[in-house]
Amino acid sequence: MFFDGIFTEPQLNHPECIAFDQEGHVWCGGERGEIFRIDANGQSIRQIATTSGFVLGIAFDSAGQLYICDLKHAAVFKLSADRQELVRFAGGDGSIRIPNFPVVDEKRGRLYVSDSYDSNEAGPGIWSFDLQTGEGELWYREPMRFANGMALAADGSCLYVAETFGRQISRIPILADGRPGEKELVVRVDALPDGLALDGDGRLYISCYEPSMIYRHSQEGGLELLYYDPEAHTLCHPTNCAVRGQDVYTANLGRWHITKIINAVT
Repeated sequence: MFFDGIFTEPQLNHPECIAFDQEGHVWCGGERGEIFRIDANGQSIRQIATTSGFVLGIAFDSAGQLYICDLKHAAVFKLSADRQELVRFAGGDGSIRIPNFPVVDEKRGRLYVSDSYDSNEAGPGIWSFDLQTGEGELWYREPMRFANGMALAADGSCLYVAETFGRQISRIPILADGRPGEKELVVRVDALPDGLALDGDGRLYISCYEPSMIYRHSQEGGLELLYYDPEAHTLCHPTNCAVRGQDVYTANLGRWHITKIINAVT
């Protein structure tokens, strides 16, 4: 366990998301819209801002700005690099239904955001917003089964998407003109995949909400079970995950802590 926030002040209340800033601090969100920062050694926690909603996925750009998906507001917020300004960046007008996870594509100047649409019904899809203006459109329009966590390939050639209730990971090529290609199946999993992260070798880490487990997938090695917690204690309904160095970190929506799986990237 990297950080236990059950008795801290502020309390780390059921974090959905996780991301690292350039200094190695851990950022995550809370169920009342809090944006938390946990120091790099896991010794302290601070609340930096709040959306007054429910924070889902988060992602940093290279300038240190933080993009925040919010369930209650059905919108994406942006926190300035100096942490002084939190503004609504996109959505909130009924266009995007469940903005779940943001991915920054600075090469193209876009922010991709998965729209989970509905837990009981397949629907589109993935939105693309201009990083400068926040203007955007529905980018991938085909139905998906609860588009959730995403990861951008290191070369920018495709987006990996967890389709939670489809129990699969999909790949969407990004064509030369920026349009999406046809969706491809990467792997099916016997669980509910939620979060995705890539390591330096291009291997995909898949955190599953139920049962509480983490898979790793690569073209060479196939699907490997990295960690399974049948008691849902150390891993308790993990949602988003992140790779840092040789370790994998997960947020645990079911509890109040951040899990660190040491030397998982081997």
